[in-house]
Amino acid sequence: MRTFIGIDLGSTTTKAVLMDENQAVLGRGITNSRSNYDVAAAVCKQEAKIGARFTLFKNALGSGGGAEILLEDLERNFRLEQFLSELNQLEQTCENYLDHPRFKDMKSALREALGAVFRQIETEAPAIYAPEADRKSDFFRDIAGSRFMDIAERIGRESGISFESLLNIYDKSIIDVESLVHSDEVVSRQLMNGLSRALKELEGVEVSEADAQAALKKVIDLELEETYVVGTGYGRVRLPFPKEHIRSEILCHGLGAHMMFPGTRTVLDIGGQDTKGIQVDENGIVVNFQMNDRCAAGCGRYLGYIADEMKIGLHELGPIAMKATKTTRINSTCTVFAGAELRDRLALGENRADILAGLHRAIMLRAMSILSRSGGVTDQFTFTGGVAKNESAVNELRKLIRENYGELTINISDESIYTGALGGAAFAYRAV
Repeated sequence: MRTFIGIDLGSTTTKAVLMDENQAVLGRGITNSRSNYDVAAAVCKQEAKIGARFTLFKNALGSGGGAEILLEDLERNFRLEQFLSELNQLEQTCENYLDHPRFKDMKSALREALGAVFRQIETEAPAIYAPEADRKSDFFRDIAGSRFMDIAERIGRESGISFESLLNIYDKSIIDVESLVHSDEVVSRQLMNGLSRALKELEGVEVSEADAQAALKKVIDLELEETYVVGTGYGRVRLPFPKEHIRSEILCHGLGAHMMFPGTRTVLDIGGQDTKGIQVDENGIVVNFQMNDRCAAGCGRYLGYIADEMKIGLHELGPIAMKATKTTRINSTCTVFAGAELRDRLALGENRADILAGLHRAIMLRAMSILSRSGGVTDQFTFTGGVAKNESAVNELRKLIRENYGELTINISDESIYTGALGGAAFAYRAV
């Protein structure tokens, strides 16, 4: 099967979208790999292919007979298989680091402590991927890292092993494991093992085991030919393919927003390092745009810095800000000075939720300025990028749009983080 792939290399995550010859999106992939852009591109492309195989398997099963339940359980069990495989690689890599001369005198004790840590994580894994389990992240690094820290600290204390030594070995090893891209053969085995696990657990599914295995095997054996790949985003110059396959972020986000919402005329994209105001015509072609200056003030990284200052997760900022009873006036969206202002206001006894509400409003005021310079806001308006998932940011944006431009259609997709990659895939399709 001929496929067309768009890859968006961002500063915090890398995304890929894979579409078929009918421009139907078959799969999406995302990674937070921090190794290098080559690896990140390969990992998210493999993830998009996995997503495509799930879509094709869904099409093969059809609807009814419990097919939806089987698909949900297959994906959950496949992710469990994937996690256990990467956990095994992480343990082996950690053991390899024990051969370093600095660990010579405590090699045996470290091996025993690491074994205990990994057996504990392994035992917990089924619960982490159980139905309805609440995971703050789906990335291996986040899940494994969080559990390793908690368990290693306790085991290190009980066994008299330095926690810093265990952490040092983990930090070196996780980078190596993130640099590994699973081969198609490994992914195929994980999919078939995931299906076996799912079929053992499920009741009330009318699809027979033999039929399900045959359908999945047929999907796995189908070659997904990379007919054309287009790259965009912050790290596009590092993509491992020719310059002819590269498009600017502005063009890809404009076209991607048009493909998601064909009535789009104005696009706001807030990513990790920049904010873009884009005007497009009825075909998704960019007619004007404006971006922020060179610094990351008012962008996703700014929110990440604030979350670090408050020692909370990035995903917690929006919900906390939504509890505000008033909006504190924030004087600067400069990432450098934000921490100092934040600490000053907390020291004065101001409410944390009110301060965060003010920070979100300050970010959106800056975005509105960029939109104004790009040509204003025209119906329909589409908001994309990772910040579009922040409910407080969306709430402030809606209020400012209404105050300045009246009632307009505001489009926000659950898949908005893939907008640039979608535009890239569309350019790949048009290039052939």
